Amino acid sequence: MNVRVIFRIYIVYSLVFWLGCKSSDKPVVEPFVPPQETTFTNPLITGADPSVYQKDGTYYYMHTVGNAIRLWKTDAMSKISSAQAVTVFTPTTGQPNSRNIWAPELFFLDNKWYIYYTAGNGEDRTQRTWVLENSNADPTTGTWINKGRIFNADTDFWAIDGTVLEHNGQRYFLWCGRPDPNNADLTQNIYIAKMTNPWTLEGSSTRLTTPQFAWERNGFGVNEAPQVLTINNKVFMVYSASFCGTDDYALGMMSLNDGGNPLNLNDWVKRNQPVFTKKPQSGAYGPGHNSFFKSPDGNESWMIYHANSNPNQGCAEQRNVRMQKITIGTDGFPNFGEPVAIGLQITKPSGEK
Repeated sequence: MNVRVIFRIYIVYSLVFWLGCKSSDKPVVEPFVPPQETTFTNPLITGADPSVYQKDGTYYYMHTVGNAIRLWKTDAMSKISSAQAVTVFTPTTGQPNSRNIWAPELFFLDNKWYIYYTAGNGEDRTQRTWVLENSNADPTTGTWINKGRIFNADTDFWAIDGTVLEHNGQRYFLWCGRPDPNNADLTQNIYIAKMTNPWTLEGSSTRLTTPQFAWERNGFGVNEAPQVLTINNKVFMVYSASFCGTDDYALGMMSLNDGGNPLNLNDWVKRNQPVFTKKPQSGAYGPGHNSFFKSPDGNESWMIYHANSNPNQGCAEQRNVRMQKITIGTDGFPNFGEPVAIGLQITKPSGEK
C-alpha cells in the first residue's frame, strides 16, 4: 500500500472520529413527561343526586340540574369536573314535565339509550317519572324522544327517582312513591314492578320498603333513590332514608334472597341499621342518593354520592358529589365504610389514566 492511500485512510478516520466527538458533546434533551397523578380529593363537583352509567370504557355521569338534563362523558371519574357537560333535554314551558327536573339516570337497553327522570308542572304533588329515548350510538349526540310517563295504574301517584334492575333475563323498574294525593302524609316508599319494555310497566306493583325505623324518619319518613348493586349474581338494593333537609340523610340496604323473586316482598331482607351515615369530622352531612360503578380495569367497586360539607345546609345548592371505593366482605355483602374526609388524598380507581 502506497503512502498516498495510507494518508487518505488516515484523513477519513480522523474526520469520522472528530465528527463523532463533536456530536457527542451536544447535551441530550429528553422530552418532558409530567408525573402522572395517582390520587384525587373529594368533593369532585358541585351537585346532587349523582348517577353513573358505564359502557365500553366510558363513564356517563348525570346529576340534578333542575330545569334541564345534562350529560357528562369521561374515561376517568376522578376527573369528572374537567369533563364537558352536554344539555340533552330542555323541556317545553308549561308542559307537565317542565319543572323540578330531578335525579336523571341513563341506561343502555335493547340497543338504545334511555333516561329516566323526575319532573312535574311546578307543584310538588305533580312530580312523576318520565322516559327519554335515543337510538344514537353516542348518547351525548343524536335526538332524544319523549316516551312519556312510566307508571302502573295501581301506583299512579307522586313518583320520583326511577331506576332499573336487570335480573335473570327480566327487567324491573324501581322508584319512590308517595301515595297521599293531598300531601297530608309525606311518607315516601319504594316500589317495584316488571317492565314490558323500557317505557312500559306490567302487572301490579310491590311496595318493597316503607320507613319503619327511627333512622329512616328524621324530618319525616323517607325511603327514596333506590340503587341496584349486583355482586356475584347477588342483588342488593341501596336506598336513601330520612328527609334530605336533615343532616341525618343516610343509606339503607335490602338484599334479595338467592333464587328469590324481586316482586315478592318476602324474598327481600332489610337491614335494621343504616349502612352509610354522616361523619361531621370528615365534613360529610346528609350523605346519600348514591350510584355505583366499576374501576376501568373492573377490579374495584366504587360508590358516588352527594353530601353537605357543613351542618344545616339541607336540600340546597351547597350539596356536592364525592366518590370512594367499597369493599366486599367474606360473606359476599358490600361494606361502604364511612365518608372519606374532604381534601384527603385518595388513590384513583385502578386502571384509571
